[in-house]
Amino acid sequence: MSAPNQHPEQQARDRIDQMLRDAGWAVQNFRQMNPSAATGIAVREFQTDVGPADYVLFVDRQAVGVIEAKPESWGDKITTVEDQSQGYAQARLKYINNQQALRFVYESTGVITRFTDNADPSPRSREIFSFHRPETLAYWLMQDKTLRGRLQDLPALDPTGLRTCQSTAIASLEASLKQDKPRALIQMATGAGKTFTAITASYRLLKEPVNASRILFLVDTKNLGEQAEQEFLSFLPNDDNRKFGELYGVQRLKSPHVPTDSQVYISTIQRMYSILKDEPLDEALEEHNPAEQYTKPREPLPVVYNPKLPPEFFDVIIIDECHRSIYNLWRQVLEYFDAYLVGLTATPDQRTYGFFRKNLISEYSHEQAVADGVNVGHEVFIIETEKTTKGGTINADLLVERRERQTRKKRWETQDEDEAYTAKQLDRDIVNPDQIRTVIRAFRDSLPTIFPGRKEIPKTLIFAKTDSHADDIIQTVREEFGESNQFCKKVTYRVAQDKTSADGQLLEKGEDPKSILNQLRNDYYPRIAVTVDMIATGTDVKALECLLFMRDVKSRNYFEQMKGRGTRTLDKDSLQKVSPSATSAKTHFVIVDAIGVTKSLKTASQPLISKPSVALKDLAMGVMLGVSDTDTVSSLAGRLARLDKQLDDKERARIAAKAGGVPLLNIVGELFNAIDGDRVEERALAISGQPAGSDPGDQVRQQAQQQLVGEVARVFNGELIELIDSIRRDKEQTIVHDDLDQLTKAEWAGDSQSNAEALTLEFADYLREHQDEINALSIYFQTPARRSEVTYQQLKQLLEKLKQDRPKLAPLRVWQAYEHLDQVQTPASPLSELTALVALIRRVTGLDSSITTFASTVQRNFKTWIFQHNNSAEEKFSEEQLAWLHMIRDQIMISCHFQRDDLEISPFDAQGGLGRMYQLFGDRMDWVIAEMNKGLVA
Repeated sequence: MSAPNQHPEQQARDRIDQMLRDAGWAVQNFRQMNPSAATGIAVREFQTDVGPADYVLFVDRQAVGVIEAKPESWGDKITTVEDQSQGYAQARLKYINNQQALRFVYESTGVITRFTDNADPSPRSREIFSFHRPETLAYWLMQDKTLRGRLQDLPALDPTGLRTCQSTAIASLEASLKQDKPRALIQMATGAGKTFTAITASYRLLKEPVNASRILFLVDTKNLGEQAEQEFLSFLPNDDNRKFGELYGVQRLKSPHVPTDSQVYISTIQRMYSILKDEPLDEALEEHNPAEQYTKPREPLPVVYNPKLPPEFFDVIIIDECHRSIYNLWRQVLEYFDAYLVGLTATPDQRTYGFFRKNLISEYSHEQAVADGVNVGHEVFIIETEKTTKGGTINADLLVERRERQTRKKRWETQDEDEAYTAKQLDRDIVNPDQIRTVIRAFRDSLPTIFPGRKEIPKTLIFAKTDSHADDIIQTVREEFGESNQFCKKVTYRVAQDKTSADGQLLEKGEDPKSILNQLRNDYYPRIAVTVDMIATGTDVKALECLLFMRDVKSRNYFEQMKGRGTRTLDKDSLQKVSPSATSAKTHFVIVDAIGVTKSLKTASQPLISKPSVALKDLAMGVMLGVSDTDTVSSLAGRLARLDKQLDDKERARIAAKAGGVPLLNIVGELFNAIDGDRVEERALAISGQPAGSDPGDQVRQQAQQQLVGEVARVFNGELIELIDSIRRDKEQTIVHDDLDQLTKAEWAGDSQSNAEALTLEFADYLREHQDEINALSIYFQTPARRSEVTYQQLKQLLEKLKQDRPKLAPLRVWQAYEHLDQVQTPASPLSELTALVALIRRVTGLDSSITTFASTVQRNFKTWIFQHNNSAEEKFSEEQLAWLHMIRDQIMISCHFQRDDLEISPFDAQGGLGRMYQLFGDRMDWVIAEMNKGLVA
């Protein structure tokens, strides 16, 4: 039996056909070729002097490129066929007799696609999302040089008007681009002018000699985009009297429409995702940066090809605050585009370095910025209260006030028992107005010490825990300082709603956040602003001299960004406009720590949608043994859901059998249900015997969730978990962006002879041990003359059993051991684990004296077989017959055996299949198949 009817290569070609059509290509068979059908046509199986190319691309009737198609299983070795695809690009095309090699070369499995432009200074393949449009290739053909070629002509940078850190960053970026490094990271302290640096670099890329087509400046909040737009428009280059906006089109995207006549585009990453998905955008999402969103973990919906915005639309993408925008849902937006990626951030972490492949081209720290006078430093003033550090106790029989979080509706009731609360519960579950008042009063009374000689309160920003906490702080500040509403205001991403009394009277007019920010920057009032979700990054308020922390922050990066709001410099005149009693320029800012934020342990920032970095097996074992917390359960469910998408029906059946007949997706659904808030609440009420609407308490809710998870966990057992983990290991690679590598050794390897000998001996023993029970081995060991009868399915069964019984005897691993022992270096790797296994069997059984790829054996035997036939037969094979024999040879190289059924799959079906072969060979057709099976696998 051969491979399944839908051959993997045909599946790949079907995907490639669709990708080409999506990109605007007309896909045609060689014999039905019609060059007038479209601007770009992709012709299958176009004949060349080295055989049929999988696809030849024509633009305006001119052959411009080739595509080499491979099955999906070739994804991890797609670069190994670059020589093959280049061979087709350099071949002579039938009927055309082209004198020059074709310029554009692609290799694709329909999942992974790589591209090489042979006109680049140093042609190098790169992975792309999909094929370029015909119009794009036509445009590139008209250029004297490629973008990468034009980058080599960039003149030296004139540093006039630039800080040293900015000129260094731009020069380093241009050096990186000249080396064709696809990603580059610029680390620059807050206030050092990252955006100005990016605009200067953009200007140089857009003008002669580079003439980049389009640049995308990507942000993650609307207000950052608005600021960037103003800076681009008002930028005045040092070699032209016109502003940037007069020289180039600058377009901030505000709708799904993307015009094509601008050179700089500014967009939030949220909007770009919605454009690519062709879905409406909830514009409220643009108000929040991803680092401050807390949503339920979910699988990112995949970005798909969008003809309105093809992957080659931008030449360069500059990602502002990239430490927040390169993970999970948003990462795929960046990887959709065939563009250079340039990251800007003040606070990179390990994941940031990993994403940009450790190409940190410029580093300018806060300490350097302070030393250069670009930023100001800070001092820390501590305010500590007993409740802040230790919490407190609510005594029984005390009359307490209950308040709803959102509506703030109040009621009074008697506390029924003593209740202790911790410092962490303050201002979330427990509100102690006196704790807030004590902190604010201490801050007020300490101001003469913190800012001696100042008559007005310096501009201050207070970080609160929640909206409710912020409102409590605002009221207390106004009371303790004896000031009006304008003295202290709340700053948020959201437009503040009007506040009305129960009878409809307007108590306080809601204000737009932009208006309050402008007041904070430029006006005397407000003196104090309180925020929960804003001014962590990207909001420039240079006049801030004091940051009061009433919330703790566990993220090191987020804390640095919050501190960054105070680092901006400001000259004396500008500072005195908002703080008249200031006697000098801004020299420093003060952190008032009322929560222990400067002392608490900080960790690296977590991505927007994070899952604990715990092994799948460990998660499953934990749930089976009683772990029921939300993070663990949701992580397990998410990982299993992802795994299910990679399974075939056979693997799903194996898992269901070990799970008592329950399909894996059902398990996933029940795991999510077990932590669903409504179901947990319903079970908690049932446990406590309380009616709907009652509050069963967190302890009962925890018990309820434990019960629900426990009911689902009954399906897990050791065998099921081992099976899932075994399949998972075969299905996925783990790409680690946090755990960066360091070189520890670069030297000749020591003697590994004994390890290789032990591995090959164990492999040979395994084959001999099972030669009587596995048909393929029985034939090779006992009746080798029949080895041409060994089928694809028999070899596949052997491979599956080997991997299940002895994972360490993976064919490619044993292959390397034989290479070492035989002291040979094969010119190419085996095409697959299957063909590696055949070569190893031949080595163990003595058919080959040294390790040799099966493909090499087949090619060598094919030449011998053709030579013997043409010398002995009265009639030599014709050119068209030879083309069919080459295709059969290639199929044997992959499947180890050929039979009639294979004539109904690619590439034979496109050439006429069984009927056409019979026309060519007549009654000798079956003899040819049998002889090739026998002669090529000898």
